Amino acid sequence: MKKLLRVLAILIVLFMGAVAIAWFASADVRYIIRAGVAEAGILWRREPIERVVADPRTDPRTRGKLLLVLAARSFASDALGMPVKESFTTYSELERDTLVLVLSAARSDRLEPYLWRYPIVGRVPYKGFFSFEEASREARKLERAGLDTYLRPASAFSTLGWFNDPLLSTVIAYDSASLAETVLHELAHNAVFVRNHVDFNESFAEFVGIRGAGQFFRARGDSLLAARVEARWRDERRLAVFYDGLYQRLAQLYARRGVLPAHMREARAAIFRQAATDLAGRVGAQLETINGRWLAQQPLNNAVLLARRVYATELPRFDSALAATGGDLRVFIERVRTETVEEGNPWRVLDRLARTPLPDGR
Repeated sequence: MKKLLRVLAILIVLFMGAVAIAWFASADVRYIIRAGVAEAGILWRREPIERVVADPRTDPRTRGKLLLVLAARSFASDALGMPVKESFTTYSELERDTLVLVLSAARSDRLEPYLWRYPIVGRVPYKGFFSFEEASREARKLERAGLDTYLRPASAFSTLGWFNDPLLSTVIAYDSASLAETVLHELAHNAVFVRNHVDFNESFAEFVGIRGAGQFFRARGDSLLAARVEARWRDERRLAVFYDGLYQRLAQLYARRGVLPAHMREARAAIFRQAATDLAGRVGAQLETINGRWLAQQPLNNAVLLARRVYATELPRFDSALAATGGDLRVFIERVRTETVEEGNPWRVLDRLARTPLPDGR
């Protein structure tokens, strides 16, 4: 026994030494270790949602939200055929109102996102931080290098089915429509995730989250919330058109030859000022569920624009592909899931689905 303990002690020392060397040698390794520790803390706090619901100390509002999450999860599995595994069967109470800060960055003179590289998921145009100080430090570093940055809070994320993601207290304050959308959005990542295609992955999840939530509430006989979700989708389509137009104006500016940097900065600032005016005015007036004036007051630069377009890329193509299945979201999800495994470009999958509708939507 003593010999075994000595061997274990030596292995532990060697492991800790390797971790220490990696810590001081690589910022990426330090980041992954910190993220792993934070994820472990979230998983450690998990409680079964059914136990929290049955606890008489749970307030009625929280109990109702938790029951809604369980219902949305069941809908994702039973009606939409998504692989939910054990995600959202547990609840983690956090000590803060923001789960993670997400940093995006981009060249200031062209529409080119800064990319981080990770195992499994590949190249990603954002990076999450559990520490405000660490996120701010990284943002300042990129800004000193001449990049635009965008730092924003996020209340949920998906581990793509690698762990049984709990529901977090950071999202429990959402209204019922947003809560159902969030659950279905994150579960959609379990169903489909294509390496190095974050724009497709996030737009697909946004599409499934909102479209799925509309079907979920209609199945429950809640026409009011179903109508609200459908209005949210119309707003997402309108904003996607707006941001696409803004993207094109900036692309034309950055493509000019012989433009002095100072003149380019002035022209770029004028384009962003006009965009803010449009959000507060004509575009905002069309929005049904999103406050255009609030959007107009938020910072706007290349990083912000590219980050927002990640979740709203080619939305009409998703609608066209869904229509080709007769509006059957379950069939749509399954076809995308199976065909993206064989096809390197998921956008070609969408176009093929739209061109080859199934008989009777089957």
